[in-house]
Amino acid sequence: MKSFLLFFFVISIVSSQSQTNYKVAVVAFYNCENFYDTIHDPKINDYDFTPTGVYKYNSAIYQDKVLKLASVISQIGTDINKDGIALIGLAEIENDSVLNDLIHSSMLINRKYKIVHYDCKDARGIDVALIYNPKYFTVQESKSLFVTLPSKGKYVKYTRDVLWVKGKLDGETVHILVNHWPSRLGGENETSNERAAAAAVCKMQQEEIYKTEPDAKIIIMGDLNDEPTSPSIIKVLKAISIISDVKEGGIYNPWTEFYEKGIGTLAYQDTWSLFDQIMVTHSWLNKQQIGYFYYKQFVFNKDFMTENTGLFKGYPMRTWSGFNYRGGYSDHFPTFIVLLKKVNIFYR
Repeated sequence: MKSFLLFFFVISIVSSQSQTNYKVAVVAFYNCENFYDTIHDPKINDYDFTPTGVYKYNSAIYQDKVLKLASVISQIGTDINKDGIALIGLAEIENDSVLNDLIHSSMLINRKYKIVHYDCKDARGIDVALIYNPKYFTVQESKSLFVTLPSKGKYVKYTRDVLWVKGKLDGETVHILVNHWPSRLGGENETSNERAAAAAVCKMQQEEIYKTEPDAKIIIMGDLNDEPTSPSIIKVLKAISIISDVKEGGIYNPWTEFYEKGIGTLAYQDTWSLFDQIMVTHSWLNKQQIGYFYYKQFVFNKDFMTENTGLFKGYPMRTWSGFNYRGGYSDHFPTFIVLLKKVNIFYR
């Protein structure tokens, strides 16, 4: 007897009473750490990441960077779904060119990924983007949402836009918000209002979606430069860490428990932070529904991505050590969540 299901990998969860089969969709986020090309763009300040810049960023380093990122993305979630990710939000992306080189690299080209990306006014010339597998997801609409910084920003004038993408995940309408909130440059407290401004853009978009889709399924992801317990997330987004306390229209943040246990996605001075988060709205939480539901969260922190020697042993193996090319992957670990959907298996 052979099971047959078009497109989707299926897992079985067995209890003492019964076996249930599920489709699996993996949704991820990854800060790619300064994913620039080597060509100077006169519209942005990217001199450092050119062959004559302080990083001596040449074609050989760039090609290695592409392959390193592809090797990570190609493995995320494959122990749960052989196809890997259905969707991944990315941060620190310079342009469409680097994204196209990434999805056409040898390790990713067979998945036929597509991209959604808009240039923004960020001071460093870096954006957010979405890569998706058309086998799982179809884009219907997208928009880049501008974030106005308070007083035009004390340390920078512009930050990254929020990327909104609406589409069909296996025929089910979902909304994705990809974020990279302002950094803590200048101090956590001194810049907290800037991250609150970015969080408010997400919250307003959530409320705008609810006007026409009260039960909308929304995923909010990104490098938030804040912890799961920070005011931008607790007070502005109003995200809740206890799943049973999330009310209709609310947001569930599954990362607080990880953070409180010392599990993070980046490290500084021997302290772990969990800036890279993926949150879901209330409509994802009912495990008895017909559509997809939220199942579990993971930090993707495999040994090959981790510093194995020296002062920073155990940290993410980053691309640069000062101005010297370290040959690592990123200074952040990716995160991902697993979505499940009950299915009937047909035999032939």
